[in-house]
Amino acid sequence: MSFEKLTEYFPLLIGQGLVLTLQVALSSLALAVLLGLLGAWGKLSGSKAARKIAGTYTTLIRGVPDIVLLLLLFFGGQRVANNLVEALGWQRLEIDAFAAGVFAIGFIFGAYMTETFRGAILAIPRGQIEAGIACGMGPALLFRRIVLPQMIRYALPSFGNNWLVLIKSTALISIIGLQDMVYLANAFGKSTREPFTFLFVVAILFLAITAVSNLILGWLERRYSIGVRRA
Repeated sequence: MSFEKLTEYFPLLIGQGLVLTLQVALSSLALAVLLGLLGAWGKLSGSKAARKIAGTYTTLIRGVPDIVLLLLLFFGGQRVANNLVEALGWQRLEIDAFAAGVFAIGFIFGAYMTETFRGAILAIPRGQIEAGIACGMGPALLFRRIVLPQMIRYALPSFGNNWLVLIKSTALISIIGLQDMVYLANAFGKSTREPFTFLFVVAILFLAITAVSNLILGWLERRYSIGVRRA
């Protein structure tokens, strides 16, 4: 394949595919963090129902392959939603592939984040929480001043691992029609009969994202370990 042909497709691979991949990854991460915090709260809650729901959620999600869950949530969710709106006499819905991809990946990794945050919270010395309560801190202030800073410190290693896996999992969204890097590389490879070339470029781009992520995660770990090192 000529260098000119590669340079012709490369701007589209970056300007559209890479940008879409990052948008899906970051949006999914935000949803996963939210679900992870809710799930951790549920697992550590005094409510038996909350513990049961959170436990069922993490067990089911971690026990089914990501690609199966993605297809179930995309096609099954669309069907359930349309059956519901038809029963109400409303017009059929067309679920946006981007929203479906973000929801599916975020929902999947919310289960992993649940265990990450739960383990981080349990690692906080109980005496510090009891001291905060004794000083009259309410739940919100206790979480903000004592739980959250230490939870971040303990959660960062596992959080970073989840994030790196999440980035790679964004490649699955190509199967529902989103034109991310993998989708475009596959399309360009077929049109030029050079699939290896474009897939190799995509592999390099994923490695670049991973390298930058590792730098940021390393900085965060050092930032939140300052007090520990000094101690």
